[in-house]
Amino acid sequence: MAERSDFSGKRVLVTGGSGDIGSAMCAAFARAGAKVAFTWFVSHTGRDAVTAAIEEAGGEALPIRVNLRDPAAAKEVSEAVQAAWGGVDVFISNAATGVLKPAMDLKEKHIQAVMSVNAHAFLRLAQKLAPGMPPGGRLIALTSAGATRALSHYASIGASKAALESLVRHLAVELGPQGITVNALCPGVVDTRALVHFPNREEILAMARARTPTGRIATPADAADVALFLASPAAAMINGQTITVDGGYSILA
Repeated sequence: MAERSDFSGKRVLVTGGSGDIGSAMCAAFARAGAKVAFTWFVSHTGRDAVTAAIEEAGGEALPIRVNLRDPAAAKEVSEAVQAAWGGVDVFISNAATGVLKPAMDLKEKHIQAVMSVNAHAFLRLAQKLAPGMPPGGRLIALTSAGATRALSHYASIGASKAALESLVRHLAVELGPQGITVNALCPGVVDTRALVHFPNREEILAMARARTPTGRIATPADAADVALFLASPAAAMINGQTITVDGGYSILA
């Protein structure tokens, strides 16, 4: 595990905190001394596990149940962290959904649902949370290689992640003068529960393992380590960037 910055007294929000990458980030920030709020929607078991992991690491946990497809969710989340802690210092937009279909088979409801969670929710929450952030605040959005590449059955997710990365750049320009940085983190291929839904999961994993120069694919802990760095004072001059964490997989032709 990488050496960590001290986040004692910091308030961190992670959306989609009960997923594999989200839970790793929640635990990592708690170990670094932060209070950690996280959103969840479906899994009570996942909520309880993440809450326990945060508390076992010595952190204070604040689980918030919301459906991020709902435009009103951002207000609910903002009010919850405001009531508990007076706001947040770090916001990590990790929650995501997807419809795995060819672009020609997508329906309007698919596009609306995916865009709402993967891109719109980030902007809605940024609008609610950033005005109350102190200088040194951090916004981090989880993206994927599909934002810039055409992947099989990935049109809805890829389009939403491309929109997300554009929002990161625009918010970086608007919030930079306030001392708040905004960046995207792209973990590459990670063997998570979400990957189970891909029809070509085994092919994706085998290809990634074979093509990654470091000899292994990234893990949720790898993504969490980079999120800790981006949220730290050491990353103060990284703004409006997409940081890829994939062992070099994406640099190969």
